[in-house]
Amino acid sequence: MKTEFFIGYRYLMRKTGRKFVSFISAISMIGIALGVMSLIVVLSVMGGFEKELKEKIIGTYPHLSIESLEGIFDYNQVIDEIQNQELVVSASPYLLGEGIIRYKEYASGIILRGIDADREKKVTNIDKYIVKGILPNNNFEIVLGSELVKQIGISLKDKVKLITPLSARPVDFTLVGIFESGMYEYDVNLVFIDLFSAQKIFDAVGLVNGIGVRIEDPYKTNHIKRNLIFDLGLSYQIKSWQDRNKNLFSALKLEKTTMFVILTLIVMVACFSIVGTLIMIVMEKTKDIGILKSLGASNRFVRKIFTYQGTIFGIGGSFLGGVLGLGICYILSEYQFISLPEDVYYINTLPVQIQWLDIGIIVFSAIFLSVIASIYPAICASKLNPADAIRYE
Repeated sequence: MKTEFFIGYRYLMRKTGRKFVSFISAISMIGIALGVMSLIVVLSVMGGFEKELKEKIIGTYPHLSIESLEGIFDYNQVIDEIQNQELVVSASPYLLGEGIIRYKEYASGIILRGIDADREKKVTNIDKYIVKGILPNNNFEIVLGSELVKQIGISLKDKVKLITPLSARPVDFTLVGIFESGMYEYDVNLVFIDLFSAQKIFDAVGLVNGIGVRIEDPYKTNHIKRNLIFDLGLSYQIKSWQDRNKNLFSALKLEKTTMFVILTLIVMVACFSIVGTLIMIVMEKTKDIGILKSLGASNRFVRKIFTYQGTIFGIGGSFLGGVLGLGICYILSEYQFISLPEDVYYINTLPVQIQWLDIGIIVFSAIFLSVIASIYPAICASKLNPADAIRYE
C-alpha cells in the first residue's frame, strides 16, 4: 500500500479528533451513494420501459412494412422476391383500413387489419397474444383486443357489425378470438379479420395495400430496407418499426438523457460537500502536514494524500450506491408490486432492465467527480509552509 494512500485512509477512518468532520465525511459519502442509487434505478426503469415497448411493437407489427398507395395486385410475386433477400425470414400480405365497430348500443372507431392467418404467424407474434379462441381463418370472422372486449362486454361466438367508408351497410362478423398484446393502444383499437373478408368490405378484391416482413434481427432493418428499395423500386413505401414509432423512441431517449443530467447533479452536489470536508480536514491536520513537509515530504506527496481521500469517497459512495440501486432493481423486477395505468403508460407493471454499460458510466462518473472535487483542497494542503504550519503548535 502506498504511503500517501495509507495516510489519507487513516485521516478518514480515525477514531479520535473532531466528530463533526467525521459526520460531514459520512454525509458526503451518503450523498454520492444516493445519487448513484437514483441514477441506477431511474435509468434501469427507463431502459426496461423502452425494451417492453419495443418488444410489444415488434410482436404486434412487422419489422418492415412495404406499402403502395395504388395497392399491390401481384403481391404473391412480390412476396417471393422479398423472401429471396438475405436475412428475410418470412413475409405476409395485409389490408389495412379504418372502420367502426358496433355491438348493441356501443360503437367505436377502430383500425382494421385483414391478414392471412397462416402467413401472419410467421411475421408477427399475434398468435402468441391470443388469450381466447383462434385467429380468423374463414370469411367474416374477427379477433378483438382484450380492452375493447371489456368495454363492449362481448363474448366469443357473438356477432358484431363492421362499418367501413366503402360498405353500403353494416357487415356481420363473428368473434372467434381475443388477443392481448399488453399495449393498451393496440388492445383497444386494433382489430383483425381474414384477408378475403377485408378485400370484400373494402372493395379491393385481389389486392392488398401492404406486405409485412420479418427479418432475423429486427435491429438490422436499415440494411434490408436499402436492398428492397433497390430491388422493388420507388413505387413502394418501405417503413421499419423504428420509422413508425420514431417520435415515441426519440421522446424516450430525450427523457432518459434529461434524467441522467438531472440526477448527475445530485452527485455533483455531494462532490461539493467533499470539497468542504477535505478543507476542514486540511485545517485540522495543519500540524501533521507541517511535520510531514519538515521531514521532506514533497508538495506532490501531500497532494496525493488528499486526492486519495477524494477517491476513497467516490469508491465508497459508488459501491454503496451500486449495491442499493441493484438491490432495488432486483426487488422491482422480482415482485412487480408497482402497478401502472395501462391507458397512460401502455404497460401495467413497472419494468426494469439493468444495463451494465450505464452502471459502469455512472460509477466511473461518480469516482471521477470525487477526484476532481479533491484537487482544490489537495493543492491548498500542498502549499502550506512547514514553518507556518507548526509555528503556533
